[in-house]
Amino acid sequence: MSSFNLNDLGTELQDVTQNNAGIGVSFAKKSLKLDTEEDALEIVKAIRACTNLEYLDLEGNTLGPLAAKAVAQALEENGSLMKRALWKDMFTGRLKSEIPKALEYLGSALCTAGTHLFELDLSDNAFGPIGIEGLANFLTSSSCYTLRVLRLDNNGLGISGGKMLAKALLDCYNNSFEAGSPPLALKVFVAGRNRLENEGAKALASVFQKLTSLEEVAMPQNGIYHEGITALANGLSYNPGLRILNLNDNTVGLKGAQAIAKALPNFKNLEQLNLGDCLLKTRGSMVLAEALGVEGSYPSLTELNLSYNEIKTKGANPIALAMADKKHLATLQLDGNNFGKEGCTILRDSLTISERIGSLSTLDDDESDKEDREKDEEENEEENDEESDEKSDESENESKENRDINKDTIINGNIIRSKISVIDFLKSPTGENLLLLQDDIIQDFITYAKNSSNSDSSSELKFIEEYTRIIMKVSALSTSGYVDVRLRAQNLTDALYSKLCFFAIENDQVSIWNNALLVNLGLIKIKNSIIFLYFRQKIKTVEKLIGI
Repeated sequence: MSSFNLNDLGTELQDVTQNNAGIGVSFAKKSLKLDTEEDALEIVKAIRACTNLEYLDLEGNTLGPLAAKAVAQALEENGSLMKRALWKDMFTGRLKSEIPKALEYLGSALCTAGTHLFELDLSDNAFGPIGIEGLANFLTSSSCYTLRVLRLDNNGLGISGGKMLAKALLDCYNNSFEAGSPPLALKVFVAGRNRLENEGAKALASVFQKLTSLEEVAMPQNGIYHEGITALANGLSYNPGLRILNLNDNTVGLKGAQAIAKALPNFKNLEQLNLGDCLLKTRGSMVLAEALGVEGSYPSLTELNLSYNEIKTKGANPIALAMADKKHLATLQLDGNNFGKEGCTILRDSLTISERIGSLSTLDDDESDKEDREKDEEENEEENDEESDEKSDESENESKENRDINKDTIINGNIIRSKISVIDFLKSPTGENLLLLQDDIIQDFITYAKNSSNSDSSSELKFIEEYTRIIMKVSALSTSGYVDVRLRAQNLTDALYSKLCFFAIENDQVSIWNNALLVNLGLIKIKNSIIFLYFRQKIKTVEKLIGI
């Protein structure tokens, strides 16, 4: 626990500050661990001492329920003028059961104080769907009728959390309308890295259609395929003031590109479009280039990102021509594509003629070595794109089937979670499914591996092979970009390895375990593995015969 000097409140922490956000209290990035009401005394005093409190910035500290309760009491007394709740990265190291309670205290306090919030930032808090439970009542209250900026980046919401968020925002819109107030008019919505997938995207698309006020939307890295992208494009098309759209690192593909291209004419004031790493390929990029290249369109465009999209030579000229009349273009990001030398030359020459060459990126990581095969590849690209779309559809259908089995039920804004079995997880080893595993997970995995090997005469060998495959599926999630998934995968992997190591040593099966690891890591082939085991068994037999 950090120690505080109450006498140096103003000088050491500089709690009361004035900046572009107005007058407020900032404890940003102090790395304070606030467990009890006493721990929060510094913040409480700063809030009470601040006249005309317009913002409270608690980024980079960790707040427990009791400390949150103390802060909430201070906000009830002096939070009526607050406009910005800057609460990102505020629950590091907290149990998921603690976070909803802390959020409830803070939200209820702002409601009691009669706050009319302008901005709410809860990014980088890995609270998952359960965090939305703590926020739901607050998001539907009169304190949020005036909300213009909502940032929920990297919260691990998942599909169910996305649906709950969508419901809360729709309720807020309807409540504000029925109360005779101006309806909710969000301008900025940020929800990247949340595993929303298609279903979560569809739910939020219905909110966007209702709002009609959005100017900036950022939803990168959400595992959304063309079906969800199409829904988002349709919903966003009702927001003519949209200036910034970031869907980076989702699987947009050709169908998604067509949906976005159809929606683009609605965004006359478009300034930034980020579709990097979206698997557009050549055809998808050409569809977008055609939409962006309409003469006189999008005069305010300053940034276009189509990097890492496997765009080949054929896509170079349409993109360059589309940018020819974009006088304010500052950044054209096209790195990591497959233009080859010819395509890169076309881009540079065309952009030089149109005087847009200054906006072009360095074209790093371009796959120029594929140029010789490009003509044949382009002829087959249509077939490959269609095959890719079919695979995406199959993948989405499988995902839907798994969600039908394991999905959470949402009743009156509350999550009623269904248990997910190890069998369900092994069929679909996703981060969200890993988090939904319950009970004695390690023993359940062991039981599954034993049951899978009981029908075989070489049961120990089969058990080790099956157990190792399970470890590989769990450990594959240990590099997840989501903190909650990564930590659980790492802890489970350690425990599973420990159990298997003990079993192998106790049953004199270390060599078989080593072999199973090499096979599953792809270092040796199964055929070589069988030969290895055969000779290993023969050697052991000879050793016994000669008494070694």
